[in-house]
Amino acid sequence: MLIAQITDTHVGFEPQAGEDEFNVARLRSVLAHLCSQLMHPDMLILTGDLTDGGQPECYARIKRLVAQCPFPVHVIPGNHDNREEMLKAFSDCPTHDGFVQFAIETCEASDPLRVLCLDTFEPGRHGGAFCTSRAAWLAEQLSNHPDTPTIIFMHHPPLAAGIDWMDPCENEPWLKRFCETVRGHKQIISIQAGHLHRPVQAMVEGIPICVSPAVAPAVTLDLRPVDTHAADNRAIVAAEPPSYSLHLWRGGNLVSHFQPVGNWQTLARYEEHLEPMMQNMFSERI
Repeated sequence: MLIAQITDTHVGFEPQAGEDEFNVARLRSVLAHLCSQLMHPDMLILTGDLTDGGQPECYARIKRLVAQCPFPVHVIPGNHDNREEMLKAFSDCPTHDGFVQFAIETCEASDPLRVLCLDTFEPGRHGGAFCTSRAAWLAEQLSNHPDTPTIIFMHHPPLAAGIDWMDPCENEPWLKRFCETVRGHKQIISIQAGHLHRPVQAMVEGIPICVSPAVAPAVTLDLRPVDTHAADNRAIVAAEPPSYSLHLWRGGNLVSHFQPVGNWQTLARYEEHLEPMMQNMFSERI
């Protein structure tokens, strides 16, 4: 099972630019790179902040772009989205109690996997949210399938990563509720998130968390505290290459890869003169 993840596309940051917008170009290049690979993913999940302001025309533009994908595409909202407008554009997206929460069941009996997609969006709030209704749904899903390996996808990572201006307070109620809900569920093998515009790895309740880098420009890595009353001229956003993630589930193991997209020179190819090297490397596996 191969799952692609694209996060934080922020289409509509330049609303007057239309198809020429910087973020649209970055999304187009990421989708082209992903679709050009000889090994296609089994699905693509867009983990929130599809748009920058929830504009209907931006969701329509994103839907046209992902229509080229020869694999299923799933979406969940982020804090820059508009849930209602997103659901109008992606009308086949499942919901529960009005939230974009759903389970994806894989059909590989020999290597089963469940994917749970969560909605952490609350209108008017930059940080995450996870109310009792959403928690009850997740708890039921986990309790009903205690032996099936499970990956959770969500927009907001349930942690403070050290990037002060992006972090939640560590005692926020939604974080506590999420941790209480997943605690003790050994079938959760990973949590995949977005929001931070950086690749990050961490642990919560003994569960590995993997934050995917963004399609939109990156949040710069600066772990110093922020004084909200003293601007210090630090860089906070940089035009690093757009990226996507690939999550490979095989033989009961999950491996995540981060793929930046750009026009770099190829320095080596697997040509005939490299066959002896390959044969030697593979011989070590015997």
